Amino acid sequence: MEIFKKGDMVEGFRIERELGRGAASIIYLAWDPRTKHIWALKHVERGDAKDDRFLVQAEAEYKAASAQDHPGVRKITRCIKKGSIFKTNELFLVMELVDGRSLELAPPRTMAQAVHIFEQVARALGHMHQRGWVHADMKPNNIVVDGDTHAKIIDLGQSCKIGTVKARIQGTPDYIAPEQVHRREITPRTDVYNLGATMYWVLCRQHIPTALPKDDRLVGSLDAALIEKPKPPHEINPRVPLKLSELILQCVEAMPENRPQSMDIVADRLNLIHGMILAARASEGSTMGGLPSPDPDDDGDDDGLAIGGSK
Repeated sequence: MEIFKKGDMVEGFRIERELGRGAASIIYLAWDPRTKHIWALKHVERGDAKDDRFLVQAEAEYKAASAQDHPGVRKITRCIKKGSIFKTNELFLVMELVDGRSLELAPPRTMAQAVHIFEQVARALGHMHQRGWVHADMKPNNIVVDGDTHAKIIDLGQSCKIGTVKARIQGTPDYIAPEQVHRREITPRTDVYNLGATMYWVLCRQHIPTALPKDDRLVGSLDAALIEKPKPPHEINPRVPLKLSELILQCVEAMPENRPQSMDIVADRLNLIHGMILAARASEGSTMGGLPSPDPDDDGDDDGLAIGGSK
């Protein structure tokens, strides 16, 4: 893959530095000399036939992002394709620069912050559902939070129209819904499951059991009835409010019909839980419902959330 350096002009954008890499892509910090606007420029290049799926995925990401108009969903303004009329050999996505860190790298330090972030994500996903789309790969690494705890969803490469049946299994094993594993219809309740699994990890530092077994069993996937029930979050992390623990367990029900009916319902319940946490803190003058503060003598990396869980 061609690698661009600082100062290179690429499709009208001046490269500043590399931001990150994927399997067949590199994302650069770039700016438009005409407008002085700064962008994240994603470059996907075909090396051989196996890279075709990455080009298809990047085009799908652009199509899905173009259908959204919400501050909580990363915007992609242009897709620049290069090659012949018969074959795309490389493409560039001009993406909104998201200044922040993922929940995977920088989890929230308090319970109130965590629930506030979860609600923002649920509202953004609800918007996608209203537009007819499912994210289908919600996980901590795809949620970026800035210094003011504003959350934004990124990476719509696996997003699809509601009701899509995918030809192959797509999703992240530790967060994947049973219907994704068994290649059934992808619906808004798929995102409900993925978000529930995400909330579980953020609060417990443990992954829920999914339809993709992690042991040495010979079976490649598990039927819904055989998936082990996750331990209630409040039993792993006593600081998790009971109502939040109950909501998370409902979100990760194996059968879609047993999950909350919509993402709007999930968001409303998170809003209520957030209000309860703040009210308890104000009325009692304590950190009730919060998370432990970091040790003043540490290096500032203590996330304050892992209580008996593994990282």
